[in-house]
Amino acid sequence: MSKQIAAFGEVMMRLQVPGHELLAQAGTLKYSFSGSGVNVLSALTRYGHQGSLVTRLPEGPLGDAAIAGLRKLGINSGYIERGGQYVGMYFLEDGFGARPGRVTYTNRAESSFNTAPQGAYPFAELAGKADAAHFCGIALAMNDGVRAAMKSYAEAVKRRGGLVVFDCNYRPSLWGEGGYELAKPHYEEMLQLADIVLMNEKDAMFILGMDAASGEREEQLQELIPAVASRYSLCTVAGTQRTVHGDNRHSLRGYIFKAGSFSFSDRLTFAVLDRVGAGDAFTSGIIHGELEGFDPQHTVSFAAAAGVLAHTVVGDTPMSSEQDIFRMLMNPGGDLQR
Repeated sequence: MSKQIAAFGEVMMRLQVPGHELLAQAGTLKYSFSGSGVNVLSALTRYGHQGSLVTRLPEGPLGDAAIAGLRKLGINSGYIERGGQYVGMYFLEDGFGARPGRVTYTNRAESSFNTAPQGAYPFAELAGKADAAHFCGIALAMNDGVRAAMKSYAEAVKRRGGLVVFDCNYRPSLWGEGGYELAKPHYEEMLQLADIVLMNEKDAMFILGMDAASGEREEQLQELIPAVASRYSLCTVAGTQRTVHGDNRHSLRGYIFKAGSFSFSDRLTFAVLDRVGAGDAFTSGIIHGELEGFDPQHTVSFAAAAGVLAHTVVGDTPMSSEQDIFRMLMNPGGDLQR
């Protein structure tokens, strides 16, 4: 059954150099619009839900182009406020072999989203229109104004009975020196409001400062995630563990912790075309499974397959339908479709 889903977050302009060139080599750039909330909503609209982005964009051709891009992805633009002067941008250089990919942000602090004044959004009105709302730790890193707005909206959604989804998505480059200590109180406030949380054992250890008895990732996960769920009264906690191989191949295993027990996806190994946004695809799969009432094993398998397929598409935004993902689950690595 179709649900109304909102996301609070920034629209970013992605500027990508051709192929595997460096910025210093490239003479052209290809642009598109993305962002964590954009990516999650784009995927969920492909699963049959209604997605609306709560954000702020500048007046003029650049803001109009961003809204046109969102509409092309099937995202409702009716919750978008206009004002400010800039869209945050990032340059993407694809890695190859031993050279990793690189993201370089520019003009982000001055973007319309990050300079929105207090009271810019009608949260009380918007909260009653969403069955679930997605929030991201990337936005939480921006500034005190964005943090206050995020918490106000999450509180309003909670009061109206909607599900609050929080993806930890910690980015060291955004928090800067001493970032974990700075981030902890803000993450704890969001965790206290959340119903569904996306995180792994590293988030529990580094952001929340929790200790694990074991040095092995699997055992750390099994020890810490139930403790987090209990401490913050979370309905569902989910996430991934990734292994990066040396031949442009990655392995991914998803987990979900619900009703006191873990379920895991198969460990999937695949070649990477474009990694950016794949975590958002996994998140969208978890949200979809929870809203549709899938059993936990089906939810985490669906989410992991969504994440893998997102690595095979150029651009941040997941493009797979529910049918595409079910097809992969039944026939991974299938031959040409005719």
